Formats: sequence, structure tokens, C-alpha cells
Amino acid sequence: MHQPTHPHASRMRSLTVMPCLLTLLALAIPDLCAQPAAPADAIKVETHSSKWDYPKEIQVPEGSRTHTVQKGDTLWDLSGKYLGNPYAWPQIWELNQWIKDAHWIYPGDPLIIDLGRSVATAGSLPEAVANLTPDQRRADPTAVRRPELGFSFQDFIQLPFIVPDGAEAYYKGQGALAITSNKREDRKFLGEGETVYLNGGTDQGVKLGDRFLILKTVAQKLMHPTIAKKKLGDVIQQIGVVRIISLQPKGSVAIIERSLDTVQAGDHLVKFEEPANIPLKLRTDTTEPVTLASNAAMIVFSRGAKVYSSGGDMIIIDKGTSDGLKNGDVLLAVRVKPFPVGSLGEKKPSMETTTYYLGQVLVVRADAQTATCRVLRSIEELRDGDKITP
Repeated sequence: MHQPTHPHASRMRSLTVMPCLLTLLALAIPDLCAQPAAPADAIKVETHSSKWDYPKEIQVPEGSRTHTVQKGDTLWDLSGKYLGNPYAWPQIWELNQWIKDAHWIYPGDPLIIDLGRSVATAGSLPEAVANLTPDQRRADPTAVRRPELGFSFQDFIQLPFIVPDGAEAYYKGQGALAITSNKREDRKFLGEGETVYLNGGTDQGVKLGDRFLILKTVAQKLMHPTIAKKKLGDVIQQIGVVRIISLQPKGSVAIIERSLDTVQAGDHLVKFEEPANIPLKLRTDTTEPVTLASNAAMIVFSRGAKVYSSGGDMIIIDKGTSDGLKNGDVLLAVRVKPFPVGSLGEKKPSMETTTYYLGQVLVVRADAQTATCRVLRSIEELRDGDKITP
């Protein structure tokens, strides 16, 4: 009996075999038949003006999102928005380590934010940690931690220093520019984001994008607190940074990028140089009485002309590089304490003196005859006349 032919059956068998052959070929010659899985799409970052070497493209890990910095953003505010707690801002900084100083982020900068680190709401704690008590929590020893800083950018733009020849001579020697006016004539005291006009432009070598440090004279003809008729000079304080946004031959327009004090017409400007952060290192040789070195210094000025200073404040002492001090030195703050040793009831008893520990300070600017220090720790207030010893 004649069997009908089915030409399509042979074709179907061939098609069925082909995937198997392709599979074998792929196993034998993987570069020919198989391609590696495509990575997740990288997000291109638009070119923009930033002080940091931001990534030109980023890949977003699972459970994270990106945020493009907008004018006015801070890590503090973004942490409150995305993580539910502004105090968690170091967690954002940790994931974006190309940012060298957390006080500075620029519009257009890309940030990766791990949403898994957001604050848990009531009833949402995972069972594995729901019943932990504080002393059972353990820090991850492999986690990235930034060291506590003894001196940061925020301290830098509040730093006072003494110029022995006077402020005007200093400004002239530095070729300083000045703020002549501002965009809104009805405003006398200015802050971040406001526009100011300067008395220097292309004729003075100013370039678009240049940054200048804002200086203010805060004290004149400062006298030594204990040495009669000893003039120390004028006190200048750094108060902020401006950036040039528009140029004319003899003038320029700038925006106040950062300030921690009020800016005014008449404030002076010198070229800005990026400061170095100094990690915190504390001394342990604080046993009382504290021995005073032969080159022990004295506090002669406190930032803001304060009567008392404590942790985070700035002080100026009457010793400098000529006495062997240098930036980064950690010094001890000491008070000299006289006490009577004569008989009780004496009108003029004999006296002895001792010393006791007040705290520790970090030298952040050392000039020839004076130095500026940041108070790192204090167990009692510091005041003019207290001793500072290496």
C-alpha cells in the first residue's frame, strides 16, 4: 500500500534538532553561540560644574535609587527625605565616597541612596532584630567608617588669625579684592546663595569659576592680656567662599557659595585654596599636675571675642612657628592655680601654685609669632590667659 509522503515532517525534525545542535555548539564554542548577560543599564551623568570628580556614569544597586543634587540640597536634608532621619546623612556619604567633604555637594552631582537603610516604621522590624537589646547589637567591623575630624572645612571658614602689621597692610600684600555692593541694595547682611559685586575682573587676572575666601576684620590693635603695652596686631576672620559667575574688565559678579557669618560690602577676598581635613588624634598624657613646657603659650583671643571657649571653638595663642609650633600639633590647655599654704587666718598667706588639665587644642594655622587652634575637647571652659603647652 502506498504510503503518502510528508515532506514537512522531515523539515520539522530538522527544526527540532537545530536547538540541540546550537546548544552543543554553544557548550563547545561559547564565544560563538553565547554572549555574557548584559549588565544593568548604566545611568549617564550629565556634565556639570562641580568641585568633585563625580562618576560619569553610575549603576544603581538593587534596593537603591539615585538623586541628582538640586540647588539648596544638603546631605542632612536628603537623609531626612529618603532615610527618614537627617542624622543618618553619613550613610549617604559612605556610598558616594568621591565627595571629599560632606559640606559641599553641587547641583548636578549624582547620589546613590540605599533605601534599605531608611528608618523602620512601627511593626516593620524584621523578626531577626525585633527583640535585640542595645547591648546585643554589634557594629559591622568591615563597614566603611570615616574618622572623626579634628579640623574640617566648616572650621576652616570660621578661622581667625592675627596679622601683626595690621589688616590693611595684609590685604594690600595679598592683592585682595573687595565686595563693593550686592544685587539687592535693600539688604545689608548677606548669606549663602546671594549675589555680590567685586572690584576686580579680567584686568586683575580673575577667571570665570574662580573661588575666593571672604575675610572680615574683627578686631584692631589687639593687646596682649598680660604683657603691658605689647601689641599683637589686627584679627582677621575667614567667613565664607564666593565663586565668580560673570566677568567684566574691572569688575566681576560672584555668588556666595558658603558662609557661616554675615557677609557685607567692604569685606575682602583672597584666592581660595582647598584646606586639608585633619583626623582627630587625642593625647593621653593628661595626668595632673600638668608640666608646662618652656615654650608654653597663652590664650590671647577667642573667636567672637568670647569670654569662655569650649569644644569646637577657635582660639589664638601667643606662640607660633618661631617657637617650634606647626599645623597638626595637639597641645594641652592648662590652668595655673595658686593656693595658700600659710596659717589659717593670715592676712597675706604664703602661696604656692599648681596646674590642672582643661582640655586639648589642635594647631590649625601657625604664623611666626601666633597660632590659631581649634578646641578639640574641654572639661572646663577656656579663657584668655590660660596656658597652652606642647
